[in-house]
Amino acid sequence: VQLQASGGGSVHAGGSLRLACAASGFSFDNHVIGWFRQAPGKEREGVSSISRRDGSIFYSESVKGRFTISSDNAKNTIYLQMTGLTPEDTAVYYCVADKLHAGLVGIPRRFRVFESAYPYDYWGQGTLVTVSS
Repeated sequence: VQLQASGGGSVHAGGSLRLACAASGFSFDNHVIGWFRQAPGKEREGVSSISRRDGSIFYSESVKGRFTISSDNAKNTIYLQMTGLTPEDTAVYYCVADKLHAGLVGIPRRFRVFESAYPYDYWGQGTLVTVSS
């Protein structure tokens, strides 16, 4: 049972990258899957999330309009298409999945704001995104 993150790399400002988060050993059904990022010397922050229960989507203000999250249900994979990258997007990106409690919809706060004490169900390994000016 694991999450596999991929797609990081180095690009110039204005470039694009697509991150992928693939689940193996479990289904994303009834989960929220999201991307957090952590830049050197900064706190981990929520970037974008999608609910496989109702399709709700969250984007942080810093990426809204530039990043697009999507789900390929057949592949049990979540993608984060990142365009218009800036040096401020440089960070290690982590995908995270957490099962929603029965009856809950939308994107929980723990995906909008990283909660260090919360036991998220699954973490992928980080993938480094470096944007040069």
